[in-house]
Amino acid sequence: MLRVALALVLSYLVGAIPTSYLTARAKGVDLRRHGSGNLGATNLYRALGWRYAAPAGLFDIAKGAVAVLVLAPLATGSTVFGLVCGIAAVLGHMFSPFIGFKGGKGVATGAGVILGIAPLAFGVALVIWVTLVAATGFVSLGSIAAAASYPVAVYALHPARRETIWIDIGLAALIIWMHRANIGRLIRGTENRFGRRRSRDPSPPPAAS
Repeated sequence: MLRVALALVLSYLVGAIPTSYLTARAKGVDLRRHGSGNLGATNLYRALGWRYAAPAGLFDIAKGAVAVLVLAPLATGSTVFGLVCGIAAVLGHMFSPFIGFKGGKGVATGAGVILGIAPLAFGVALVIWVTLVAATGFVSLGSIAAAASYPVAVYALHPARRETIWIDIGLAALIIWMHRANIGRLIRGTENRFGRRRSRDPSPPPAAS
């Protein structure tokens, strides 16, 4: 039981490392005051660009994979427990104790969990994400659709893991729920499109002559 508890706590704390927030703070930027105010890699991109957002996003993916592939096996080789540790990492990313229980929306860390435990399903979700983001410019839409496709892909491509499908559905639902504000903006037509960066120090409008 001690190993199980330790693996869960470590998974949560690894997931809670606020990658994008720390990256932005190192450059003198508080992500909470920029763009959407979200502390994920997409908002980091809007504030500082790809040079900083790409490594942060990859680190967030690694957090989910480490929880599944490294920390969970410290206690048991159970696939179910691996998924539970992955969800703990996602919750840590969403609600980090290091920044007042705020965080990102769990997409990258969730992707790392899927990559570690269901790589074929990860491939399907990635293709859907890339296709929708490229076609529409909405990262949120791609993320929601990718999350929704994940349990279906697990059921179809990983038949040995069908007994965990309800946990997979729970993970997908958690990520979609974190996008509820984005869903509202998509419906209203006010959602930001990918590629729009906000200036760190917007210049004041020119004085009228």
